Amino acid sequence: MTDAPAYEPPKVWTWNKANGGQFASINRPIAGPTHDKELPVGQHPLQLYSLATPNGVKVTVMLEELLALGHKGAEYDAWLINIGKGDQFGSGFVAINPNSKIPALLDRSGPEPIRVFESGSILVYLAEKFGAFLPKDVKTRTEAMSWLFWQMGSAPYLGGGFGHFYAYAPTKIEYAIDRFAMETKRQLDVLDRRLAESEYLAGGEYTIADIAVWPWYGALAKGLVYGAGEFLSVQDYKNVQRWTDQIAKRPAVKRGRMVNRVSGDPASQLHERHDASDFETKTQDKVAVAAS
Repeated sequence: MTDAPAYEPPKVWTWNKANGGQFASINRPIAGPTHDKELPVGQHPLQLYSLATPNGVKVTVMLEELLALGHKGAEYDAWLINIGKGDQFGSGFVAINPNSKIPALLDRSGPEPIRVFESGSILVYLAEKFGAFLPKDVKTRTEAMSWLFWQMGSAPYLGGGFGHFYAYAPTKIEYAIDRFAMETKRQLDVLDRRLAESEYLAGGEYTIADIAVWPWYGALAKGLVYGAGEFLSVQDYKNVQRWTDQIAKRPAVKRGRMVNRVSGDPASQLHERHDASDFETKTQDKVAVAAS
């Protein structure tokens, strides 16, 4: 434990911009836009404004899965929102998502545009719009929705809790890391026990529950987030590993992971997506650039 004096909270909290760690430049205690900037609009009814974080990947995987089923109405334009540069605080983005978080979706297929924000809400909206990946029978549908909401409630502990203190905080705090590591491992155990008795989270059927949980916990299981695989002994969760590998093989998942990605292997990145052909042409271009 550190010998530093214990922190004594002041009577009234004030914002210290210099104490925010890696994301100090974009985190703030107030809402609303910081600048005027309209969002681009493409040719398709569905306009997605996002980044390939786990929450963003949920939606691009869902859209690619819908297209793979033949739902042509799921064609979409995916525009890159660079949260490191504060794009999420532009007036156009805030108009779609007042919470200034990616992803945000605008459905222009009807007489009036419909905004949808929060990744879980977007998944439900798309599932109901196209009648896919959300079971019809009450029991299985409820199971899928329960796991979807489990993920939405658990992710702050994994991302904002463990991820922040383990990987991003300017100071390593043993108590904080231990507290959130314990909770993250408990969550992995919850998943592992469920997947020991069921092929997918809602049962034998692949649903929006899997689409929601996989980008977070699948990446964690493979040590792809926070560099914490060894620290958390993720290899011990055998059923999570099986489920993770099974989903990762799906062609739509492979495509969805690429969209709005700006890090990693250049061949795995598709900064914006406006047509299905973008995967082939832009991937080839990136391979050629990387080899030159």
